[in-house]
Amino acid sequence: MSEHSSNNKPKDEPKNDFIRNMIREDVKTQKYKQIVTRFPPEPNGYLHLGHVKSICLNFGVAEEFNGICHLRYDDTNPTAEKQDYIDNIKKDVHWLGFEWAGKALHASSYFDQLYAWAIQLIEQGEAYVDLQMPEQIKDNRGSYKEAGTASPQRDASVADNLQLFNDMKNGKYADGKAVLRAKIDMSDANMNMRDPIVYRVMHQEHHQTGDKWCIYPMYDFAHPLSDAIEGITHSLCTLEFEDHRPFYDWIVNKIGFEQPPHQYEFSRLNVDHTLTSKRKLKQLVDEGIVDGWDDPRMPTVAGMRRRGYTPEGLRDFCDRVGVAKADGVVDMRLLEFSIRQSLDDTTARGMAVLKPLKVTITNFSEAVSSWESQKADSVNARWDDESQTLWLTQPNHPNIDMGEREIPFTETLYIDQGDYEIEPPADYKRLSPEKTEIRLRNTYVLAVTEHITNDKGQVIELKATIDPATLGNNPEGRKVKGVIHWVSASLGVPATVRLYESLFSVEDPSSVSDVHAALNPNSSTELAAVVEPSLANAEAGTRFQFEREGYFISDVIEHSSEYPVFNQIVSLRDSYKPA
Repeated sequence: MSEHSSNNKPKDEPKNDFIRNMIREDVKTQKYKQIVTRFPPEPNGYLHLGHVKSICLNFGVAEEFNGICHLRYDDTNPTAEKQDYIDNIKKDVHWLGFEWAGKALHASSYFDQLYAWAIQLIEQGEAYVDLQMPEQIKDNRGSYKEAGTASPQRDASVADNLQLFNDMKNGKYADGKAVLRAKIDMSDANMNMRDPIVYRVMHQEHHQTGDKWCIYPMYDFAHPLSDAIEGITHSLCTLEFEDHRPFYDWIVNKIGFEQPPHQYEFSRLNVDHTLTSKRKLKQLVDEGIVDGWDDPRMPTVAGMRRRGYTPEGLRDFCDRVGVAKADGVVDMRLLEFSIRQSLDDTTARGMAVLKPLKVTITNFSEAVSSWESQKADSVNARWDDESQTLWLTQPNHPNIDMGEREIPFTETLYIDQGDYEIEPPADYKRLSPEKTEIRLRNTYVLAVTEHITNDKGQVIELKATIDPATLGNNPEGRKVKGVIHWVSASLGVPATVRLYESLFSVEDPSSVSDVHAALNPNSSTELAAVVEPSLANAEAGTRFQFEREGYFISDVIEHSSEYPVFNQIVSLRDSYKPA
């Protein structure tokens, strides 16, 4: 991975990258009165992980240098844009912890001015209307080895071009029948400078301007001029826009600004086994491959939010990745590391058995009846005679300020199926016919006396006893290795638990022509689990550490106390450490 410039920086140490160093120099020389950046998404889909890096950079540098950052929708293509996308972009930016200056802006608010500037270019002899078909324009651009071929309309008079452009605006031409092109150089080595299209006909109602326009500016025309209108000082873009910078500079110079904006490029965020293409992510949604833009497997901000990722973890991840001039691929485990780091000190503990195996304690009544005299000082418990339940009070977290909850301990329990093996592998430290004793977390030492199997030889129930003298402690001379979690079988709550792997099985899904071929068939697994009551009763959107299992969140849409649903956020631990 090539983007780890700031992995080990202390939190309070200033960030140090080529963009911030450049801005520091501009501040030092007082080149600008105020630093102004912008985050300019096209509202044609939901924001994804790549946008998070851009958001953190644009809003981050504005904050660091006492500047401002605008949120601007580059909404120049009404055929692909929706109000839903606009609303969710605002929600995502706020959730990540940022606030834009003033109200959210729209490139569409500048359409009148952009149209006037298009006329200015025509009057300057630097734009013309082309009536060739789209296929002809594409073919006549030439190649990297051959110059392009000029349009038959390239040398039309200013008067003729003004009339043709007016006809375009007034709806005389159907879609694809006429475009306005900048008049630059059909032999330029940069294909983007070979008379690029700046306006096209599109008979489509716009979500902001209604049916006022039937022509719309191209992104490469609207974007730099919107930057200029807003007084952007540092237009920060990802590397794929580097070849577009010559036109960016050309257009702002031809229109004329005292202090034109300038574009700077940084590496985009590429994470292994992850797609960051709105077009391909939309395909997944449209084809029903995922359950919407907020499917927890999706790398969208909405999906990561529903998955249970934290804004703090995502910001920390972007800090660790840093800002570089060359593209690289980031290990997904770094993202998981940052999320895990953000969860450890903030999430309550709880017990959930994901693959339940029934345990019947055959000496429960007589063993628990003496709990008052046998319990250790560290155990806080109460006995409920009516339900024959020992209620254990346990802290929610090692940080005692996070409170306590009660856990029911009953005659029948569930432990995880993986905690008992008839033929255990080497170094197995849990239960087996040879290793019969283990401690149940925060309670007694349990000894298995019998296992019951079905006709397939699978263990379906354990018979066991508990040692009354071991409630919460190990008496002198009594040592038991291994601790497992458990849930009451009678008072535990059935729950749906979803485990996740990467949505894609290949390291670079963008390199696969058919996205279906890159899908991981095991990206989502749904389990019928049992959880302790405090987990089931939690509000939707509450994060937990399921002891020995991982970090989970009660689903923000489907979870209820009657039908609990939990999504896996990230595994409990990983051997991966940042470089």
